[in-house]
Amino acid sequence: MSALNVVLPLGSSVLSFIFAVMVLDQWWQRRHSFQLVWGIGLLWYGLSAGTEFMGSAFGWNEPLYRMWYLTGAFFVAAYLGAGTIYLLSKSRFGYFAGATILVGGLLSFLFSRSSLYPGSSGAGTAAFAIALVGGVAVIIATATRRALAAHIAMGVLAVGSLAVAYMVLGAHLAAPGWAVDPHTHVPVGSAFPGYVRVLTGPFNIAGALCLVFGAIYSAYVYMPKKRVLPARLAILAVTVNFVASLPGAVVALIHGKLNSRVPATILIAIGAFIPGLTSGLNRFGVTWSFFLGEFVGLVLIFVGFLVSEEVFRNVRIGTTLWSRSSSASLEREVG
Repeated sequence: MSALNVVLPLGSSVLSFIFAVMVLDQWWQRRHSFQLVWGIGLLWYGLSAGTEFMGSAFGWNEPLYRMWYLTGAFFVAAYLGAGTIYLLSKSRFGYFAGATILVGGLLSFLFSRSSLYPGSSGAGTAAFAIALVGGVAVIIATATRRALAAHIAMGVLAVGSLAVAYMVLGAHLAAPGWAVDPHTHVPVGSAFPGYVRVLTGPFNIAGALCLVFGAIYSAYVYMPKKRVLPARLAILAVTVNFVASLPGAVVALIHGKLNSRVPATILIAIGAFIPGLTSGLNRFGVTWSFFLGEFVGLVLIFVGFLVSEEVFRNVRIGTTLWSRSSSASLEREVG
């Protein structure tokens, strides 16, 4: 066992809990829904990494393994992504969020038809049906009553969380009740039956996409823009215009004229992408980068949030540690 298998998850867990306390304190001060949901997501992150530390340091057991899979494979990305949907609830981001739920459900359906997950076709079909209803509902709400879109997404996530918790905690596990890569000793999900593993799509894929592209969209809102495509092209326009605007943003950064939220949210996007990538690789047998990706990604997100004037205008631990002057919020900018 490598010492990094202990140190990296421990660092991720401790930082996650510190981060969660700071975000929840911001929610207590300002009562924005996105801060509450992000705080919950960070608590899941801390619990998931904590199980990895415990398993690596003291040995895995069945309850620890179940908690690792439930929090890591289902909850972390999903709740962080849901927080982003709340943050951008006054924008048209709900269209993208609804589409990611549909994509996650579709991937669950396709995975369930794969020979890798025998006997999971029923679960995959059910996941797709629920994701279809939920995703379409979020899209319709975005078009008609935008303020409801995030609540609908959160409602679907809450119900889905209860369902997968029941399935994960009750599923029969292959002996010895957990599974790790024999070479790296990193935990893998292969001890769970296929009908559980195919359900992760609407949770971690949709959540990760919302977190990454929500951060990119937030950066785009505040950067000096070069509009190559018209706004009516939605996500395509944001993506192309974002890339086209990067040189101007670099120039503004050099001259000290770039809004601090731009580098902050770019750091968050990169930080969200890295563990999404390494966890995906873990699913397909590439495990050496799993703990490293979790830690590096979390550090980048944490730094991004500290840089962001909007999210951490005031930071307290019992008393105010530092304070920033008020400025226009992201919610008002995208509203």
